[in-house]
Amino acid sequence: MTDPPHPATDVAAWAVVVNPTKFDDPGQVKDQVARLCAEHGWPTPSWYETTADDPGFGQAQQAIADGAELVCPLGGDGTVRAVASGVLGSGVAVGLLPGGTGNLLARNLGLPVDDLDASVMVALTGRTELIDVGEVRWDDGRPDTFLVMAGMGLDAEIMAGVDEGLKKKVGWWAYVASGVRAVFRLGFAVRVRAGESREFSQHARTVLVGNCGELTGGMQLIPQAAVDDGVLDVVIASPRSLSSWLAIGVHLLTGQRRGHRLFVHRQAEEIVVRTREPVEAQLDGDAVGPQRRLSARVLPKALPIRLGR
Repeated sequence: MTDPPHPATDVAAWAVVVNPTKFDDPGQVKDQVARLCAEHGWPTPSWYETTADDPGFGQAQQAIADGAELVCPLGGDGTVRAVASGVLGSGVAVGLLPGGTGNLLARNLGLPVDDLDASVMVALTGRTELIDVGEVRWDDGRPDTFLVMAGMGLDAEIMAGVDEGLKKKVGWWAYVASGVRAVFRLGFAVRVRAGESREFSQHARTVLVGNCGELTGGMQLIPQAAVDDGVLDVVIASPRSLSSWLAIGVHLLTGQRRGHRLFVHRQAEEIVVRTREPVEAQLDGDAVGPQRRLSARVLPKALPIRLGR
């Protein structure tokens, strides 16, 4: 009985942009990818390492200048976002090789999140599809991109308060520990405008603008959100007590979110969020500091990405 043929790839040259801080031995990871490519007759990638000053944007652009037809971020959601920003507009596809704690974009796309070999297989032999990208502007007006969510309030406070040492030891449980410290802080006054609809005011504990809706653990925070629907989703959570948090939790777990007075949801191509005072903000899980304004719009089907066949 003969072995099945190795899956073919249509990629002649590709690159990996790796965040070396995510791995105890980055060299071992490179060797693993090289062995897999040799076994299947695939081209070996060029490697580019992120730095504290450049988390992947410049490396992605350099990889494209060097001839890469596929660029693969290998790190957390921040690395994915930086690489995608560098690739955007080039027509070059992105293949996700998740190596972080959340790996939220990969989860939302149904891609492997804990198997490097399987991730490389998808990147090199999968199909290319187009997904939406979110563009956001904060107080300084400069544009940035996000693939999962941009937020203000509780979620950003959790991200800003995570102990990186604990995160390396226990993974996403570090976010739980940070969340326990942040959950009972006071909320903030917010004004939200979604598309052409009338602006409304609300007291909020957190505001999230999502390009997709699944969080770690498979929780569907925004089940209506899809990465290729041409709109962004905004949710405003407004709990004021422990019973309010429990009510939101029940509605999240049971899927009964629409119309709940403590959990408002809107969809639009453009969303503007304004607060009275600076509020902690985050972008795809990276804290960006206190902000007063979040202005976001969708870039429909702007990013080619590799998915399983």
